[in-house]
Amino acid sequence: MMKSLRRVASLKRSASINRRALNVTSPRGLSVVSPRVSRWSGVSRLFHVLVVIGFVISSLIAIGCGYMFVLPSLSQAFYGYGASKTNVSLSSCNIFNGSWVLDDSYPLYNATECPFVEQGFNCLGNGREDKDYLRWRWKPMDCVIPRLDVQSILGMLRGKRVVFVGDSMSRTQWESLICLLMTGVEDKKSVYEVNGNKITKRIRFLGVRFSSFNFTVEFFRSVFLVQQGGMPRHAPKRVKSTLKLDKLDNISSHWVNSDVLIFNTGQWWVPGKLFKTGCYFQVQNTLKLGMPISAAYRTALGTWASWVERNINTNRTRVFFRSFEPSHWSDQTRTFCNMTQHPLSEARGWDQHLFSDTILEVAKNMTVPVTVLHITSMTALRSDAHVGNWSDSSYTPDCSHWCLPGVPDVWNEIVLAYLLTDYRIHF
Repeated sequence: MMKSLRRVASLKRSASINRRALNVTSPRGLSVVSPRVSRWSGVSRLFHVLVVIGFVISSLIAIGCGYMFVLPSLSQAFYGYGASKTNVSLSSCNIFNGSWVLDDSYPLYNATECPFVEQGFNCLGNGREDKDYLRWRWKPMDCVIPRLDVQSILGMLRGKRVVFVGDSMSRTQWESLICLLMTGVEDKKSVYEVNGNKITKRIRFLGVRFSSFNFTVEFFRSVFLVQQGGMPRHAPKRVKSTLKLDKLDNISSHWVNSDVLIFNTGQWWVPGKLFKTGCYFQVQNTLKLGMPISAAYRTALGTWASWVERNINTNRTRVFFRSFEPSHWSDQTRTFCNMTQHPLSEARGWDQHLFSDTILEVAKNMTVPVTVLHITSMTALRSDAHVGNWSDSSYTPDCSHWCLPGVPDVWNEIVLAYLLTDYRIHF
């Protein structure tokens, strides 16, 4: 390059000398240059143009390389994780298609140090000795779930309202999220239940306030999402109560004006919780004694979908619906748990459920955006992570609920991944 520049300078000086030596004045005072000098001058200008073009192309290449190197680093700093080369947008990735991998950075909190974990879900505290079930992380096949950056999330949720609606599985996920977020709060006493209530199985509302960040994480117990009514007039003796499939729960007005709204229902839609207790289905004023549970579930979800479309401002509220979470009972009697020490390598049929298919179908046909947390398949592999015999009532095994820390933490990691992606846009 230096030789080329010296050659250019030499050519310029030679051209200048030749111009002074050969120029003559025309009668009109114009300078006349010899053809040879003009050719040298043209070559010089062409060389300059080529040098400039080469410099611009080199600069663009350098900037592009810097962009490719620096931008992922900024993304990693924002999300708090190392992105892989295969990382793609969550919108174009099936985050629920993947596998469970061992990760020594788990668990993400200590249940004994979190006052919002029910004693019945604290398996270690209830005598479980093996700890392998705590160290599994969900790894999607085509993208990366951001590592939990609690401080960023606390800042993102400042001034917000997060609401869970559903059954005890929803309450477990609610407890999990509170414990995850509390790890980033210095003053633990600044996190409290707004009414001073203790967590119980039957309480209909629980709200925990993070006062330092001015947001709440709330739980509303609504196991069917639709209204439960008393015995209608002139009903057969076997009818003790009804589910009004065309009316949403009468506490549903409290779910409005939230920023994150997470629904679930499913565990109570079984004969033992319905027909065997004398509970049957009702639409308007008509009893539906012969309606199967699957059809009733579909009708109830249609009622829920219509309510969301009418009442929820999805420009403000991000709506999620979590799919059915499999149990691992050994048989239909629900007497023994079919538990393992490690996650299963295949789902063995537990990943298929009509309720999950119904949720996907209903959400797909809605006129407003709803994100389905389709956790059925991934959760079906975790036969190692149930409460089992390590509840606060060791005489009754529990193959439905999950130990905390555990699987519900991963559900929340996925929710937060969606929110972080949304936060960059408008959340």
